[in-house]
Amino acid sequence: MTLPRFYPIFDDVAWLRRMLPLGVKFVQLRIKDQPQDVLRAQLTEGRDLCRAHGALLVVNDHWQLAIDLGCDWVHLGQEDLDAADVAAIRSAGLKLGISTHDKAELVRALALKPDYVALGPIYPTILKKMKWHQQGVEKLSEWKDRVGDIPLVAIGGMSTDRAAAAFDAGADVVSAVTDIALHDDPESRVREWLEVCG
Repeated sequence: MTLPRFYPIFDDVAWLRRMLPLGVKFVQLRIKDQPQDVLRAQLTEGRDLCRAHGALLVVNDHWQLAIDLGCDWVHLGQEDLDAADVAAIRSAGLKLGISTHDKAELVRALALKPDYVALGPIYPTILKKMKWHQQGVEKLSEWKDRVGDIPLVAIGGMSTDRAAAAFDAGADVVSAVTDIALHDDPESRVREWLEVCG
């Protein structure tokens, strides 16, 4: 499978309204700590916006809701995998992305035949506290050898300046979060990303 090389992650559907018209074709909604009705409304709008723009929407964590809403993708972290019904996700026809940080997690992920594997954080990240400080781009090469044809996503501390090194090391896709969300001009930053990843 060939995926778009740029993969931003946003915490609110309002970001999709702004960024999909710029040409983003692969995007994740990672919404935390919201009541079920808000979550459902956000994911429903995100699904419809992505379909209208010919983009792929990945739902972080909320796999049951993703199934209920007829979404196309779900992303699970290692903790999320503990509670998720992967068989139900697969039987509903959803594609699955999985986060990995070490070799044991990669073995676990590969056993589930994911549609992409994410490795991170490649660089230090301010997004969340993690026991993994930084993996480094060299680890992308090791992961790519192990995952073969499965798309490999580099995430964590990524910026437009760092994207080329990640691609050179074996990443198929580069994901960005705070590099966009905390930027003074997020739209211009997304345009830069689309150019770098084009």
